[in-house]
Amino acid sequence: MAADPLSRVFAALADPTRRDMVARLAVTDATVGELAEPYDVSVQAVSKHLRVLEDAGLVSRSRDAQRRPVHLEAEVLDLMTTWIERYRRQAEERYRRLDEVLRSMPDDASPTHPTDASPTQPTDASPTHPTDATHPGGNPS
Repeated sequence: MAADPLSRVFAALADPTRRDMVARLAVTDATVGELAEPYDVSVQAVSKHLRVLEDAGLVSRSRDAQRRPVHLEAEVLDLMTTWIERYRRQAEERYRRLDEVLRSMPDDASPTHPTDASPTQPTDASPTHPTDATHPGGNPS
């Protein structure tokens, strides 16, 4: 089953090398060779990374005479931005409501902690000494 577009974009950007390539392509288009320069990997490995980015719709390749520049398709990032923004707004709304609740509380309202709590006493049904316990075989010691 094919992943949805958002999942493909997040999966493609899960790799730090691919994120770096996207950051570099945000500045300017580049060829595969130019993209491969800073990495200690083969051009084929960079091509595989680019294929993942292409499949996610993040980059495209064009032909410019003898050059085949890779271009960032920045509008695909809008898909991620929309998704993230929706959950950011929901989280902010929850924090805003929490702030309102906290502001409505009286200043002297603070959690109380029982200071006179005594250690729990064993019940009659629980053993008070290791020799009172029943062994797994059912025979008391």
